[in-house]
Amino acid sequence: MLDTDRRVAFRLEGLTIGWNTIEAVIAITAGIGASSVALIGFGLDSVVEVSAALVVLWQFFGIPEDRERRALRLIGGCFFALAAYVAASSVYDLATRSEPDASRVGIVLTAVSLVVMPALAIVKRRAGQRIGSRTLVADSTQTRLCAYLSASTLAGLAANAGFGWWWADPLAALLIAYVAVTEGREAWRGDTCC
Repeated sequence: MLDTDRRVAFRLEGLTIGWNTIEAVIAITAGIGASSVALIGFGLDSVVEVSAALVVLWQFFGIPEDRERRALRLIGGCFFALAAYVAASSVYDLATRSEPDASRVGIVLTAVSLVVMPALAIVKRRAGQRIGSRTLVADSTQTRLCAYLSASTLAGLAANAGFGWWWADPLAALLIAYVAVTEGREAWRGDTCC
């Protein structure tokens, strides 16, 4: 049973890496094109998600007791880096009244992600709990964060596109930064099995 669960965990991490690589390329490209800090932050979160999945795979190949704490700290550090970039960019955009263009590609991408990510997070958390991997549970939290980010980014992009509320984009990005700091602290401390 444990071997089957570990194989499922490996496949889930492979799916995470594949999906988020595509998501990152599309989001960052569309975000740069639209000057959207929220969409760029969303894409960078996808890069963090790939990094977290790689950390989980790395941890699986070592002795869990030796590597798990280091793996959790790497995931936490990725969250902190994401939060710092997004917060600084958001504050700059608000201060300079930088108005992003509407991004239909970003709206479609975040809407699809809003469907995919919650399901993936649930499956990863269950697999992590079954095999006793705090790192996989932490990674499921990262995936859950991606679902929240999908919702906030979608709201910011839609408000900008539909109503011309340019400030909704950097405000959505600030929410991304806040959630990233919260999740980063939990991963850094190892508080992932709640």
